[in-house]
Amino acid sequence: MYINTVSHYLPSEVIGNEYFTNINNLSNEWIVERTGISERRKASPEENTSIMAVKAVESLLESIPYSKNEIDLIIGATYTPYDTIVTLAHAVQYQLQIPDIPVISISSACSSLLNAIEIVEGYFAMGKASKALVVVSDHNTAYYNEMDTVSGHLWGDGASALLISKERQTESDMEIKKLITGGAATSGKAIEAVVLRPNDRGVIMPFGRDVFQNACVYMPKVSQQVLQACGLTIDDLDYLIPHQANHRISLNVINTLGIPVEKLISNIQYLGNTGCAGCAIALSENKDKFKKGENIVITVFGGGYSYGAMLLTV
Repeated sequence: MYINTVSHYLPSEVIGNEYFTNINNLSNEWIVERTGISERRKASPEENTSIMAVKAVESLLESIPYSKNEIDLIIGATYTPYDTIVTLAHAVQYQLQIPDIPVISISSACSSLLNAIEIVEGYFAMGKASKALVVVSDHNTAYYNEMDTVSGHLWGDGASALLISKERQTESDMEIKKLITGGAATSGKAIEAVVLRPNDRGVIMPFGRDVFQNACVYMPKVSQQVLQACGLTIDDLDYLIPHQANHRISLNVINTLGIPVEKLISNIQYLGNTGCAGCAIALSENKDKFKKGENIVITVFGGGYSYGAMLLTV
């Protein structure tokens, strides 16, 4: 499989740490020290999960290497949907006006990006599709409790879109060499550590330390597995894009793997935790810096728990 092109969309409103200082007395220094976050983006009242997804797709179409009408599969991923019936993927299909193709929306928390791509892999293997659009979007600020001093300051909004083909389309395509995902609901306090229950009070994280500990175990472990499956070692890795949950987690992951900070790609400092869109946004933001032959690992960890890693070669 090949990623032909990738794009992203970010809302224009920037929320700095001073906002949380004003409403719940959390200092800028306290937030930065514990999370690495200085600011994040917030969707406007006129925006929602599906609108951000559509805007990411519109940006993607500016550099699409073939007709949009050749897209024969759309996979949407979010855990913060605007509509649970007219799903994210259906909203994108409507905007593109491509009828009569498979359209699916999924959620595996912040791991949803890789699970969405894995579904594409299955459709390709079965011969049911050859060119797929994956759209990831999270509107965290529609669901969070900003007064929650544990996790209210973590969240940001954003979306990304990836065009994926079974066969190479251009020389600039990134090849998906290996993809591994898994569920870890039996680990730690997985089913209660971070939850979003619409009938209760939005996103809460009663066991953040457990999330931290398990993320620091699973992300380096599955990153090594995906490299080893391709006969590579950590020395062959050029860049690591971990799920953008907490900068301290990212630093812990690279320390465990024994890779220098120069190989870490991070956007949480200025975007906050953008959920399942975070890694795809980072890939889009940095696509022009990648050089031919470089190896990139995207590794994710989400509530529930879920995890995964994907090896890309430029």
